[in-house]
Amino acid sequence: MDGAAGLATGRQSVKRASIASYLPCLEWGREYDRGSLINDLLAAVIVTIMLIPQSLAYALLAGLPPEAGLYASIVPILLYAIFGTSRTLAVGPVAVVSLMTATAIGSVVHNTGVDHVTAALTLAGLSGVMLVTMGLFRLGFLANFLSHPVIAGFITASAILIAASQLKHVLGVSADGHNLLELLLSLASQLNAANRETLLLGVTSIAFLFWCRKGLKALLLHLGLSPKLAEALARTGPVMAVLVTTALVWGLQLDSHGVSVVGAVPQALPPLTWPSVSADLLRELWMPALLISVIGFVESISVAQTLAAKRRQRIRSDQELIGLGAANMGAALTGGFPVTGGFSRSVVNFEAGAETPAAGAMTAVMLAIAALIMTPLIHYLPKATLAATIIVAVFSLVDFSILKRSWSYSRADFAAVFITMVVTLVIGVEAGVSAGVIASVALFLYRTSRPHVAEVGLVPGTQHFRNIHRHRVLTDPSLVTIRVDESLYFANARYLEDLIHDRLASSDTTRHLVLMCSAINEIDMSALESLEAINHRLADMNISMHLSEVKGPVMDRLQQSHLLDELTGQVFLSQYEAIQSLTPAVIAAELTEAAA
Repeated sequence: MDGAAGLATGRQSVKRASIASYLPCLEWGREYDRGSLINDLLAAVIVTIMLIPQSLAYALLAGLPPEAGLYASIVPILLYAIFGTSRTLAVGPVAVVSLMTATAIGSVVHNTGVDHVTAALTLAGLSGVMLVTMGLFRLGFLANFLSHPVIAGFITASAILIAASQLKHVLGVSADGHNLLELLLSLASQLNAANRETLLLGVTSIAFLFWCRKGLKALLLHLGLSPKLAEALARTGPVMAVLVTTALVWGLQLDSHGVSVVGAVPQALPPLTWPSVSADLLRELWMPALLISVIGFVESISVAQTLAAKRRQRIRSDQELIGLGAANMGAALTGGFPVTGGFSRSVVNFEAGAETPAAGAMTAVMLAIAALIMTPLIHYLPKATLAATIIVAVFSLVDFSILKRSWSYSRADFAAVFITMVVTLVIGVEAGVSAGVIASVALFLYRTSRPHVAEVGLVPGTQHFRNIHRHRVLTDPSLVTIRVDESLYFANARYLEDLIHDRLASSDTTRHLVLMCSAINEIDMSALESLEAINHRLADMNISMHLSEVKGPVMDRLQQSHLLDELTGQVFLSQYEAIQSLTPAVIAAELTEAAA
């Protein structure tokens, strides 16, 4: 009976662990206490203050009604708090994804005739389904096809596009374009029509927000406030800009002078919406949805892992896919648009002391209250102020230093970064993402297709082997040892064949070739066939081919092939054992040198 009870208890524990792996909220929920509640509540207040103007601004950037930004910041945050693994990631609209949304739905609306809101809902829904599917099938590794330098280049170029796209609101003119050149030409043609009052509000807001980043905190510290309070108040710069400019527009009736304002915003909670299932629309949106999913996940996981490392917490990338997918599904069902983890909001959330995702849930509740009560107050909010908020926010994303760093470190990395930036700026966002993926994959194939290969010898007095061109080592004319510092696969198999042939074709004294496999983690079918060809070719040259230091998983695969049966030489456990067996004279010389 006791054994049966113990077995049942064990099964229940395994079941709870399995459920908890998909519902991380059960993990931190069991440890939640009053201290965590207070810290999360304070962080939620600070993030809510920051998020209200940001969410409105990013809806403007996405080409959607301002309330869509609020809706995209309520239910998605709640769902991520349930399914996400980061304790401090703040999910919602972000600049780059909003720009990609605007690009995607702009072309779709033109081609299919659906309205912007429906297209945005469908885009979020598709993105959510893709992310959840990737998470369930543990496909988080797909994001690795975008290298970090390429991502940095894409984000820098996107930030420039975002800033340029918002200048029309600062100038109070109508301008559009899918790339930097089109935007600048469109803006230049409208300069004579710039609205003076709008320009004054926009430029003043930009200058004030830039000053708030450093100057406001320094001023507050000078006035005697504590560093933590000064930092918190400095974050309220966008809110102050919104309040002051809204009051000016209302008091001076600047909207009657051509200043564009947000206008009426529904005073309600997020509505229940349903994405379109039109085959034509889904066909138009599946590729933009995939690109948004990958870019959003890469940006989000980078922020989450950085913040988690500071508290020695763990992020599960596959579960993050599910969390972000659920958030996007929530956005699709509640009037929002694609969302992901935001860098600036997450950092603020972390620094404000958030301990669990409950801080995000509290933020969602506060935003819901704001949507019910405060929306009439933003009727006179000038779009120029929201544009200024976006311009200042994306300024920190611009990083031209990546070009200098990549140039000095790796010309191949520089080429990938440069191509991504140029394509994004000259052609557009979607083309830039595609170029980044292609450049990243091409860079990987290029590097691994020509792996580092070293001819090695024995370091005197040791059992270590090093490059004969870098170290003083012992060798024997009858033996050549080649160490390949890369897994062998279809892209580099022929390269290895040619390299070994070139090395041995002119040698009359070589009788043994040892392929040192200490750095080889994988050998695919193409590489296996190349090894068989090398073995046969060397046999015709009266040279025996040997293997040394083959890793267990690689050996398991080789044992299922004919290579080991046809191998003209042996398989040695270590390279030193190979030297002892094949060229004892080298060992004798090594012992003599050591004794001397």
